[in-house]
Amino acid sequence: MIITDPKIENPVLRMVGETADQLGLECYVVGGWVRDLFLHRPSDDIDVVVVGSGIALAEAVAKRLGKGAHLAVFKTYGTAQVKRGGLELEFVGARKESYTRDSRNPIVEDGTLQEDQNRRDFTINAMAICLNAERYGELLDSFDGIGDLERCLIRTPLDPDITFSDDPLRMMRAIRFATQLGFNLDPETFDAIARNRERIHIITRERIVEELHKIMLSRRPSEGWILLDKTGLLPLIFPELAALKGVEVKEGRGHKDVFYHTLKVLDNVAELQQASMPDCQLSIVNDQLSTLWLRWAALLHDIGKPRSKQWDPQAGWTFRNHNYIGAKMVPRIFAKMKMPLNEKMEYVKKMVDLHMRPINLIEDTVTDSAVRRLLFEAGDDIEDLMLLCDADITSRNEQKVERFHRNYQLVRQKMVELEERDRIRNFQPPVKGEEIMQLLHLEPCSTVGELKSAIKDAILDGLIPNEHEPAKAYLFKLARERGLLPEN
Repeated sequence: MIITDPKIENPVLRMVGETADQLGLECYVVGGWVRDLFLHRPSDDIDVVVVGSGIALAEAVAKRLGKGAHLAVFKTYGTAQVKRGGLELEFVGARKESYTRDSRNPIVEDGTLQEDQNRRDFTINAMAICLNAERYGELLDSFDGIGDLERCLIRTPLDPDITFSDDPLRMMRAIRFATQLGFNLDPETFDAIARNRERIHIITRERIVEELHKIMLSRRPSEGWILLDKTGLLPLIFPELAALKGVEVKEGRGHKDVFYHTLKVLDNVAELQQASMPDCQLSIVNDQLSTLWLRWAALLHDIGKPRSKQWDPQAGWTFRNHNYIGAKMVPRIFAKMKMPLNEKMEYVKKMVDLHMRPINLIEDTVTDSAVRRLLFEAGDDIEDLMLLCDADITSRNEQKVERFHRNYQLVRQKMVELEERDRIRNFQPPVKGEEIMQLLHLEPCSTVGELKSAIKDAILDGLIPNEHEPAKAYLFKLARERGLLPEN
């Protein structure tokens, strides 16, 4: 079968094939680029398999690309990478692999193209297109990858038990691809993941989290988490999330299944994000907290509920302070899963801690003071917090949902009015500690902090405006009341 898609006429691919012919080497573009060609998805990285030395072809290609081309050679693995501008080419010699029981790192030997295709993880990633001039564009599809693309199926080329036992990370990749592409797992592939799930323990947390990030950035991330649960992987990689599952009934009263509620909130966040930036390609390396990390906040927003669940004969099931308990759990979860313990973790922790505040506002009278305090604590993340709270409305009662959304709009309007007037977001005290010490002739002590805090509270409560002179006058009033200045 000869592929005639215009993308295969890429000048770079033609040049790679010509260079391989000059060296007397067979070469093929393989893997994700070929898969995405048939799925009509963009793919920037091009993987080339060479029957022979991949490094030799990479060196020759880099030379032909000339100035600006960067060559990186990894002799230990028999691979090389060529980069120029946005172009990235990976070269590897065709190989066969064998594994030991306690490692996913294979023993590698030179092999044929067929042996190289045999070692691929899934049929849709095992297709190859020849780049040599004589057979340019010829598709080699030993495992009916085209058919599985049409059937929307994730399936291993060989025995799935061997595939997953050899490299257990492929279990995570199977679920990730199914989620990203909206595909189903082949029944034998699904069952093999369930049988081999304990093998996931030999995979590092960093590699697992890399796959979880990709699941989280999918259009419907819940599908990945549900597959992780159904295959039995979830309690092994994320027991705190698995603990959200189930409904307990007492005296005929049950609570909602927090696991499925959480996944609904996660999908809602993803949908709201995609609606607000439809042309934005979400990326793991995106520095904006409001993409990947807001989704993690959605996944963890009720993580404290199992530890806070109590039965109250009058109120039924309660989860008091679950937001506070959950926020305390976030650093431990991030540390255990080898996720960054930096501003990203602090952001998720803050979102979990504050996610109940806006709903409490709409259930109570929306006072200026309460809104100011929320603006102060959320800072620049207030829009993300409100998006999370919108996503957290999962009731099947349409009237209730409409009422909540309407009330949230009132809170938002109040926020805009107060921010314009009082400039509370990213609040900086109008009277700083150094000035307090100078005005009251104080040395550094706890009293200075107490006075700063009292001024902040007075501004947030609306007793004084967020301005220097009123704050300074309020400081003198406090100082006289505390005997730090004479009464006059």
